[in-house]
Amino acid sequence: MDKEPGLDRFDASAAMATAEMVTDGHPDKFCDQVADAILDGALRQDPKTRAGLECLAKDHLLIVSGEMTTAADLNVDEIARTVWESVVGYGPDEELTVINHIKLQSPDIARGDHNRSDGVESGGAGDQGVMVGYATDDTPEMLPREYVLARSLCQALKNLRASGKTPWLGADGKSQVTLLGEKVKSVVLAAHHDVQISTEAVRKILRTMVIEPVLGPLLTNDSRVVINGTGKFTIGGPKADAGVVGRKIVVDAYGSRIPVGGGAYSGKDTSKVDRSAAYMARHIAKSVVRMKLAKECMVVLAFGIGQKQPEMVRVTAHANTKHVARWDLRPRAIIEYLGLQQPDGWTYCSTAAFGHYGRADFPWEQPASAENAAHG
Repeated sequence: MDKEPGLDRFDASAAMATAEMVTDGHPDKFCDQVADAILDGALRQDPKTRAGLECLAKDHLLIVSGEMTTAADLNVDEIARTVWESVVGYGPDEELTVINHIKLQSPDIARGDHNRSDGVESGGAGDQGVMVGYATDDTPEMLPREYVLARSLCQALKNLRASGKTPWLGADGKSQVTLLGEKVKSVVLAAHHDVQISTEAVRKILRTMVIEPVLGPLLTNDSRVVINGTGKFTIGGPKADAGVVGRKIVVDAYGSRIPVGGGAYSGKDTSKVDRSAAYMARHIAKSVVRMKLAKECMVVLAFGIGQKQPEMVRVTAHANTKHVARWDLRPRAIIEYLGLQQPDGWTYCSTAAFGHYGRADFPWEQPASAENAAHG
């Protein structure tokens, strides 16, 4: 079947493609993880929790705000400090100050009257939005190759730091990979480090212990390699830059080659279709590719607040997908189908670093067969 008009721009064989990733110690990712750790704590006590949480971090100050309606009894300060110490790596001598300004969700959204036919209480969408799901057979993770490589570099930084071999390596870091065809045109790596180690030593160690093992034969003599391009990177995390929830939505999704709907994931319960419908769109796209109905698939969903059915469903693929059964796209049905209210063997906090897709622990990453797609 001929390609649909406009789909060429998602083709993995495009001349150049770039993606970036950040480590879990990046200040924005610290905030995402705090918001989702609070959500996890609430859902463990009250699966019906509604939340739209925001965090702002700067230096040793964290402001937690937003809305949450829950029966859970939470120590927000303790949750935030646990993430601070375990992810960012700061100890008791650098104590975090937490300002908790979480308020109840607006009753205009919650719609507590169960007799109503619209609103969240009756199973409608918790907000409006456009959600994008994507999958490709270009990589085992069914994600764009440049995105997988950028993520692998940041994961390698984290693993190197955890190994104890580089006690000077900090938690904050970034990567960026540009592919020209199948080879690396350029790679950019930034890694937070102690003041005692020289820039030259950092560059040599990270090239041999991170970049070359990850990129291997994709590197050529013409590949441009930049490590800590400004020289020193001795001030990192929230001390260097303020962190905010939801500022890395392209990193959270598929990289710059695939469009994003615009809504962040972290801090939101799954009545918010920004999260649940995005996961479902990925699940459908991945299922289409896994069933070999297409080599590449993009699913776009749009909802209005309080609505039980999407305003728009669009599937774009390099093949005829007419045999794909209709999925139940009501928000409540998505939540139940994917088991989103009570995570089992995974947490929302674990989604908040290194991307929401391409890791087998998450239920939306388990592609459907043709049989269970018909009952989705």
